[in-house]
Amino acid sequence: MVFGGQFELESRPSRLGVPEFYEFFAGAGMARAGLGQQWKCAFANDIDPKKSKSYKRNWGATGFRCGDVAKLAARDLPGVVDLAWASFPCQDLSLAGSGAGLSGKRSGTFWPFWGLIRRLSDEGRDPALIVLENVRGTVTSHKGRDFVSLVVAIANSGFRVGAMVIDAVRFVPQSRPRLFIVAIRDGLSLPSEQICGHHNSIWHPASLVRAVRQLPESIRDKWVWWHLPLPGPREAELADVVESEPCGVVWHSRSETRRLLSMMSPVNFTKVRDAQGRQRPVVGTIYKRTRRDSEGCRVQRAEVRFDGIAGCLRTPRGGSSRQTVIVVEGRTVRTRLLAPREAARLMGLPDDYKLPDGYNEAYHLVGDGVVVPVVRYLAHHVLEPVLASNRSARKVAA
Repeated sequence: MVFGGQFELESRPSRLGVPEFYEFFAGAGMARAGLGQQWKCAFANDIDPKKSKSYKRNWGATGFRCGDVAKLAARDLPGVVDLAWASFPCQDLSLAGSGAGLSGKRSGTFWPFWGLIRRLSDEGRDPALIVLENVRGTVTSHKGRDFVSLVVAIANSGFRVGAMVIDAVRFVPQSRPRLFIVAIRDGLSLPSEQICGHHNSIWHPASLVRAVRQLPESIRDKWVWWHLPLPGPREAELADVVESEPCGVVWHSRSETRRLLSMMSPVNFTKVRDAQGRQRPVVGTIYKRTRRDSEGCRVQRAEVRFDGIAGCLRTPRGGSSRQTVIVVEGRTVRTRLLAPREAARLMGLPDDYKLPDGYNEAYHLVGDGVVVPVVRYLAHHVLEPVLASNRSARKVAA
C-alpha cells in the first residue's frame, strides 16, 4: 500500500543501464523499497541481526552483509554505483535522545561510514550521489555544529551538497519530518530544474537556513538549494490505515481504557467528548507524555489527536513510546496499541512486506525506517533526473 495514487511514481529508466546503489544502515530496506525495482542494490549493510534477518527475508541475501560498518573495507563494496544511501542512527541527534550528537556511540557511526566513502574515492569509485537521512534535530544538534561538521566533511571530499526537511505527512497520515542531505560529486552537471537560487520555506525551514549561514564561506560556495515541486493533496487518513480486528494486538479492557481517559488533561478529555458528538466513528491516536502539572510536579499524561494523522512512530523503548489507537463511536470508546501492520502502512510499506512475528521487533523495525513514498518522491524529482542528465551527456560525449 502506498498512500495517494499520485505518489506511485515510476522510476526514470537510465539511458545507459539500471542505476545502482549501496544501502547502509539498511534496516528494513525501506530506502530500497522507495527507490523501486528499476534500481539495483549492489550492496546493503546493517549491524542489527534481527533487522538483517527481516531484510534478507524480504529482499534476499545477495549482496547483504550483517555487521559493523566500521569493519567494512572498500574491497567489500562491488563496482561503481550511482548512489550511496545512508540512514545512519538518530538516537544521539534526536531531541528526545542523549544529546551526544555526532560524538555519540550511535549517531557517531556516520564517521566510519564516511571513511568508507573516502576510501572509495581514493580508488576512483566514489558514487555520483549520496543521500543521508536523519531526524530534523540533526540541524540544531549542538547549536548547528554537528550539521556544519557533516556538510564540511562532505564538501571537502569532493561533493556539492544541499539539504531538505521533508515531512512524511505530505504523503502518508503520519507526522514525521526528516532531514535529507543530498550530495553530488564535483564535476557532474546540475540540471536547472533540480536546483533553485534561494531557499524555499516548504523544504528549507528557518532552522536549516540558520545552520547553512554557519558554514565557512568556502563551503557555502558548494551549497545547493535543491528544488522539489509541491506534491498534490494527501488522500489517505488515519482511518484508512486502522483495522477493526488487527493482528498482533488486542483491544483494551474497559478498565484499561478508563485509566487512559483518566490520564488526560481537561483539554484532551474535551477532545474525546467532542468526538462522541459526531455522527460517525472517529479514529485518533494517543501518546503518553510526562508533563508538569499546575504545581510543577511531573505527571504522566495521555495526549490525544483526532486530526486524521498519527504522531511520529518511535521505537518501543518502554510503554510510554508506544502509540495507542482510540476509536470513538457515540458513547463507546475503545483503545489499543497500534498494530505492527498499521505501523508499516504509516511508513508506506505494502501489505505483502513480511514483518517479524513479535510485536516489539516488528514495531522497532518499521519505526526506525524511512517513509517509502518520501524516498520515491525524492528519487523521482531529484536523484533520477540528475543521473539521467549526466548519463545523457556522457553518452553524447562518447
